[in-house]
Formats: sequence, structure tokens, C-alpha cells
Amino acid sequence: MSKGFFKVPTPINETVLSYAPGSTERKLLKEAIEVARSYEADIPMYIGAKEVRTDNKKALRPPHDHQHILGYYHQGDKSHIHDAIQTALDAKKDWEKLAWQERAAIFLKAADLIAGPYRSKINAATMLGQSKNAYQAEIDSACELIDFLRFNVEYMSEIYAQQPPVSPRGVWNKVEHRPLEGFVFALTPFNFTAIAGNLPSSVAMMGNVVVWKPADTQIYAANVIMQVFKEAGLPAGVINLIYVDGPEAGDIIFKHPDFAGIHFTGSTAVFQNIWKTIGENIHLYKSYPRIVGETGGKDFILVHPSANVEVANTAIVRGAFEYQGQKCSAASRVYIPASLWPEIKELMIRDIASFKMGGVEDFSNFINAVIDEKSFDKLTGYIDAAKNDPDVAILIGGNYDKSKGYFIEPTVLVASKPTYVTLCDELFGPVLTLFIYEDDKFEETLKLVDETSIYALTGAVIAQDRYAIAQATEGLKNAAGNFYINDKCTGAVVGQQPFGGARGSGTNDKAGSMINLLRWVSPRTIKEVFDSPTDYRYPFMEEK
Repeated sequence: MSKGFFKVPTPINETVLSYAPGSTERKLLKEAIEVARSYEADIPMYIGAKEVRTDNKKALRPPHDHQHILGYYHQGDKSHIHDAIQTALDAKKDWEKLAWQERAAIFLKAADLIAGPYRSKINAATMLGQSKNAYQAEIDSACELIDFLRFNVEYMSEIYAQQPPVSPRGVWNKVEHRPLEGFVFALTPFNFTAIAGNLPSSVAMMGNVVVWKPADTQIYAANVIMQVFKEAGLPAGVINLIYVDGPEAGDIIFKHPDFAGIHFTGSTAVFQNIWKTIGENIHLYKSYPRIVGETGGKDFILVHPSANVEVANTAIVRGAFEYQGQKCSAASRVYIPASLWPEIKELMIRDIASFKMGGVEDFSNFINAVIDEKSFDKLTGYIDAAKNDPDVAILIGGNYDKSKGYFIEPTVLVASKPTYVTLCDELFGPVLTLFIYEDDKFEETLKLVDETSIYALTGAVIAQDRYAIAQATEGLKNAAGNFYINDKCTGAVVGQQPFGGARGSGTNDKAGSMINLLRWVSPRTIKEVFDSPTDYRYPFMEEK
């Protein structure tokens, strides 16, 4: 029983370590990478207290060195999906009864474990499994995941503190924020280890139980996340990690009467199909499921004629090519005024020519591999089409090689038509398309940016003219859930820029904020009367 109104530790964003030559963190990370490459990991599923292994093992390979085997994960089948659901439901009663501060302590400990003894291990796993360089891994699998855990605990305490402002004399009004009735399905992507950790943990933190399926290409680091949760004291069955076929999982989970919600990050097409399936099965459920998803993006940078060209160039090359453009927020279309184009062009060519590309083990490489062969083939298909299309020119890059790893040169296309396919389709890779507009058509270009894409995730305007900034902020208010002024359109920080978009980009439930956690509770209002009425009659009924 709680005997106090507990205040959680004030969250502060985790410091991003530099990994500079000679630093302790660089030495530890190099050692962790060497250890990870020295043996083949055996990665089980985690269902309740059991580490589940099967006869169907699948190899995990670094995208930048696909001949090397990091380890094997154990592929599950329909029986494991059923087991995970039942195990979660069996764990629900004790977990939701546990005092909120006890739940908080588990995830605060998990944050400290990642900040300390697991930092090098989880960063190395993300670097090798997902081909991220040291800095991209640090801001993702260490800092952002730590921030999610710490800030979400703060948001949880704030939610529980939200109570009716009025309890008149003789009455006490209360609201309790119950977990959902049933289990929640967490379906997580390859590109961010932090997202893979946040989607199940934010749900569990609010007293829910979870079945978690990560992307196959993120399993290597997902295994480390689960190790952290177990060491932090997460009870068995609260989060169950399974590696199964996606359609098989959906066929079972979305027909289960206790399905209470999905926490999703992935493609728009998959999310729309999930939504449709849930709608078709709505009569099967005990309650209306919560559907929370962050999906695709066709993110933009709009440069105004008043922009500082150095600022614009840095925003473009970082926004487009960090982590090979494999971020939901990555810049993939840029609109540049004709008057600034010669200068920006020169700066872009200079900077991109200085990029080094290769494996993550060499810390001097800025560009690494794309995630897998399927992604490689899709992206190179667009590049090859551009080489033979009169409506577009390849300014930079255009070469690729998958003999050792899935390497694609940072590629910049210049389209002569604003509807060219790579200005409209989500590519999810190191391919950037530019459109050059006449300076006096800024207002028309605003409309073009707003209407070109079905997505509305991130976007940026680069300008010195305050009227232009205000005009773009208003004109593009529905075009991006995260909007940046004089900065790249990537890099949202938990506690600073809650992340999410609308339109075809998702439900905009803002990961890294209280808004998201509110989706995983079902409030109950309780009114207690201390001096209860004993007569049904009201004064107005009395006769004179």
C-alpha cells in the first residue's frame, strides 16, 4: 500500500557522448563491437519467464558486411503468438495492481542500465545490426531510449495527478487512470532502437501487458532491450517478445476478443491495412481498440530567397543523408529559389564529396549501408529510372554496390517538374530530390509543398525574412506535425519536440509526450458522497 504522494526524479535529457579519439566511451564501444563480432549470438523469443527456442533459426547479418553472421534468432509460429497473448493476459492482474511507483522504478532502473553498463552493448548492437555510425547509434539507442523511459515516468505521474478540480461539500470526486482491458500489440520498425524500446515500454508503464513483434532487421538490438528490461526487474509476461510472420501475427491478434490496442511505427500501407482489419473485426472485441501509429513521410525543406546559404546547405545535407536517409523524418524533397541555387549547389557538391562511406567499425565513415537487399533494390530502381528520364538530372552520386554491403552513394536529383515521382513517393534512403523555383513564386511553392504529398510528418523552412517565416508557418500548418525553422527537419528530442504527424503519416499521438501515454489508459470517474440523501423529494415539490 502506498503511504505517500511520491515525486519522481526530474528528467533531464541524457548527454550525448562525443566518441572523440582518446575518449573512454570510444574505447568501450570499439571493444563492444569487437566482442559482438567475435561470436554468433543465439537469440531466443521471450514469452513469460521462458526463453523460447525453435528448430527454425534465421541468420542476422550486418547490412554493411552481409557475409558476416552476427548470430541467429529463433523464428516462431502461430503457437508462439497464442502463447504470448495468453501469457500476457495471465500476467495482467498482478501487473495492473502493482503500485505505479513500483512500475516507475523498473523503467527508471532500465534507463540507468542503458546509461551505464549496457550503453556500449546496445550501441554496438544497433551499429552492427542496423548499420548506424557511432553518433547515430548514441543519439538513438542510448540517449533517446533513456529519455523516453525517464520522461515517460514523469508524464505518468502527471497523468495520475490529474483530478477533478471541484469536490463540493460532502462529496469527493476522483479519477483513476486504469490500464486498458486486454493486451496491446507493439509492432516496431528497424530504423530506431529507441522506438523499438519505447512502443512496448510506454504501454507497459501504464499498467498494460504487451505482445511485441520487432522488425526482423532490428532483432539483434531488440534482444539487448529485453535483457535490460529483465535485469531492471520487469515481471515475466508483462512484455513478450516474439519473432513471427507479420500476417500470421495479425490474423491471430486482430481476431482476439482481448485485443485492446496497437502501438505501431512502420509503413503507411501496413498501418492502413491494420486499421481496415480492426474495423472489419470490431464486433469481436470487448472494447474499442486504441489505434496509435506513426507511419511514412515525404519530408521537405523549403528555402526562402532570404535564407543564409550555409544554414540551408547544412540543413539539407544533414537532414537528407544522416543514417542514409532511413528516418521517418529525413529530408527527401527540397525547394530552392533560383537566386540561391548556384551557391547552394556549390556547397552541396563540396560537402557531399567529403563524405566517407563504409562499415560502421571505421568511425570516420559518415555514410553506411541501407538496411537490406529489398531496400537496396527499391532505391536503385528509382536511381536507374532517373538516369534515363529527361525530366530529372543526377547532380551528385547515382552509384551503388551490394557485393559486400548494401551501399548506395548519397544521390541528389534535380527535377524539372514538381510532380516528378521522387518528389512524391516515399523512398526511405539516401536519395534527395530538388526542385528549383522562381523567387517571385514563393507563395505558389508553399501551396506546392502542402499539396504534393499525402504525408505530413516533418518539414522545415530556411529564411531570414520574418514575414516569410510567419507565412510559411501558417501556410504549412497541416503539412507537418513537426515543423522546424532554420534547422534540418530531423532530430526531435524527447521532452523538447514531441514527435508525430498527421495525414498519411499517422495518428499524431506524439511519442515523447503525455499525449501518447494518455492513449494507454481508460479513465474511471468515482464520486463518493459522505452525507447521502435519504428522501427522493426536492424542495421545489413542496406545496405552500
